[in-house]
Parts: sequence; C-alpha cells; structure tokens
Amino acid sequence: MSSAKQVTTSAFELSASERLLKFLEGHGLKSKPIVPLTPDASTRNYFRIPWKTGEAVAAVYPEPFDPEFHPYLDVTRLFLDNGIPVPEIYAVEGQRGIIVQEDLGDRQLFRVYEAAPDEECDEYKERAINLIARIQKATEQAYAKQSITSRLAFDEPKLSWELDFFVEHYFGSLRSETLRHAEAAELKAELNDISAELAARPRALCHRDFHAANLMVDSNNHLRVVDHQDARMGPVTYDLVSFLLDRRSEPPSLAELRAYRLLLLEERRLLGLDSLDPDEFAREFQLMTIQRGLKAIGTFSYQTAVCNRGSVYEQFIHPTFCIVLQAADWLDRFPALRRMIRERINPN
Repeated sequence: MSSAKQVTTSAFELSASERLLKFLEGHGLKSKPIVPLTPDASTRNYFRIPWKTGEAVAAVYPEPFDPEFHPYLDVTRLFLDNGIPVPEIYAVEGQRGIIVQEDLGDRQLFRVYEAAPDEECDEYKERAINLIARIQKATEQAYAKQSITSRLAFDEPKLSWELDFFVEHYFGSLRSETLRHAEAAELKAELNDISAELAARPRALCHRDFHAANLMVDSNNHLRVVDHQDARMGPVTYDLVSFLLDRRSEPPSLAELRAYRLLLLEERRLLGLDSLDPDEFAREFQLMTIQRGLKAIGTFSYQTAVCNRGSVYEQFIHPTFCIVLQAADWLDRFPALRRMIRERINPN
C-alpha cells in the first residue's frame, strides 16, 4: 500500500476534529484551541482555527478529495480570477479532506440588516446586486476554463426535480395530504410548464444560493461571498430572485422589485454585458420567483416534517407562499397552483 493511501485510510478512522488536530500538529499549530462552527445545512464540519496569520476557518469534509477537481476549489479559483470577493484559500490537504480558508468573521448581511439604518441597508443591497452582475460577467470565462460550473445547469430535469420535491414534502411530509388525481395532474402540468420555460431561457453563471445569509460583511465593511461551491448556469434572474425573496417575512412591493430589477440591468450594462428587454426580464423574474419559492417551501417542509427543525424553517412557509402567489397573480397564469395555494393559506 502506498504512503498516500495509508494517510487517507488512517485519517478517516478519526473524527473531523481529530483529523484537523493532526493536520494542525503538522503545521506546528496544535497548542491553540479549535472552535466548532455550526453550518446551516451541510455535511461538512467547520472550525475556527489558529493560523500563521491569525485565525482561519477549516472546512473538514466527510471523505477525501482531489483538489484539482473539487467543486469548492474550482469555483473559488474562477471567482477570484474574476474579482469576485470570496475567501482566500490558505491550505488544502485532500487526503484528509481539509480546506483552510480566510476567516471573514461572523457578520452575515442579514444580521447587519437588523441593526443598520435603512440607508445603509439599501447601500448593501445595491452592492450585492453589483456582485450578481459581476458573477454573470464571469460566464464566458467559466466556459473557457472548462470550470465545473460550465457543466452544471438549472436545466429542465433539475428544475422539475426541485418542484417534485416541493410536492412530495409540502403535501406529503408536512400535510400528510394525498391530492385527488385530477388536481395532481392539473398541478403537474403547470409545474412542467414552469420548468420547461425557465430551462429554455438564456443562461448565465449563478451563485445558486445568493442571499443575505451567504454574504459576509468583513472587517473593512466590504461584502464577501461564501457558500459558492454549487455555482452553475441558470436563468439571469436566478440570483436576484434568491437575494430579494429568500426567507422573507412578507412579500416586498412590486415597485421595490421593479427598481432592483432595473438596477441589475444597469449593472450588467456598465459591465458590457448583453442588454435585456426590461419587460421580458420582469416576466422571467416572476416565473423564477414561482419556481424558486416552491423549491424553498419544499425545503422548509422537509426540514420541518422530516428533520424536526420546524422552529427554524416553518415560519417561512406561509410568507413564501404569499410571494409565489403574488408572482403568479402578476403573470395571470397557473390557475390550479393559485387556487391550491389560496385554499391552503386561507382555509376559511
């Protein structure tokens, strides 16, 4: 057996924290404590650790990996090459499943919103939308470099799978409800139309989970992007819908949404990207809102009913349905979906 193979085998006989301590010992850093960090929903373990320049964050994966073909490292390289502010990578040891990266602190943008005045929140939102445009600007290079992101997409099977997940876990896991055959068929036809139409739209590079929990405000008050390993190609509106509408307690006004849509179009223009028709962009935005909102409700339902995490997730189901309904009403389409939502969020 090779020495490399021996390292891999022995490493995974140890827990994540034990593997990390062995790694730190090899860098002469074992004497200081490591602090576990709690991820939102991940198979990875995160720790704040001592490092040569102060502190760093270690991601410890459940299995070894090849650094040349690792999604997080691939997307990080692509983003850094395009000036998108993600954490710098300090060290990688694939055989032990460890990545050490820059520590951005604990100031998630959604927490900054809670204390900051409205003017400051508005400025952060504008800066975040600029980041969306900059990610889209990296589309051409993602293809040129044959990044993993260029081989993944929100295609029709992916979008349909997410909507099937919604049906399974909202109606089934959460409500223990079996839809009548005719009702299920009517809903399925409308959901298929949503997936097909969005899959046919022009694609750009998307972060995939671009929301205020995945944007950090660093010590210099700059916005930094995290949790970007699932980036892929998708509709141009995808990240904007995620940023403006994920985990909202109530639907924003249509005027607010229009203003931010126009801002993204302007940011794209300033970066030299193709111009897009504002009305067509608005229609795609509303269609994307329906798909992304239903996908999120599926996740909230699954986390509530299957994972017993309702204290965190259940609160978002009703307001997200209201957001989906607002978009469907704006489009004046999908009567079965609109009827079924209204019957369940306004049962009386």
